[in-house]
Amino acid sequence: MRRVITFGTYDLFHIGHLRILERSKQNGDYLIVGISTDALNYSKKQKNPIYSQEDRMDIIKALKVVDEVFFEESLELKGEYIKKYKADVLVMGDDWEGRFDMFKDLCEVVYLPRTPSVSTTEIIEIIKK
Repeated sequence: MRRVITFGTYDLFHIGHLRILERSKQNGDYLIVGISTDALNYSKKQKNPIYSQEDRMDIIKALKVVDEVFFEESLELKGEYIKKYKADVLVMGDDWEGRFDMFKDLCEVVYLPRTPSVSTTEIIEIIKK
């Protein structure tokens, strides 16, 4: 069985999130998703997600394409998560291109194109207007 791992915040779940998870699953048989905790998201973006980490986890768990979900508590632990979940492939969006190449000794690293014209940040800006 080929195990795939990916990471994200998945706030305001939208079609871009669904598409990248579907395409991630196409790289293997078993999809493991790390959900950024509220604290990690705040440390990265200096703002809290709209939905709590528990709600975001429930949404991702409900997807038939996802086999396992966990909370990602630190960006520095990605290598440990890859080992812990015995991932064969790490999949990330191409906005992270090259940033995770250091894990190529642990697993295959794949960068997938993002869905054009869809981002949580843009959706929040539209809602604000």
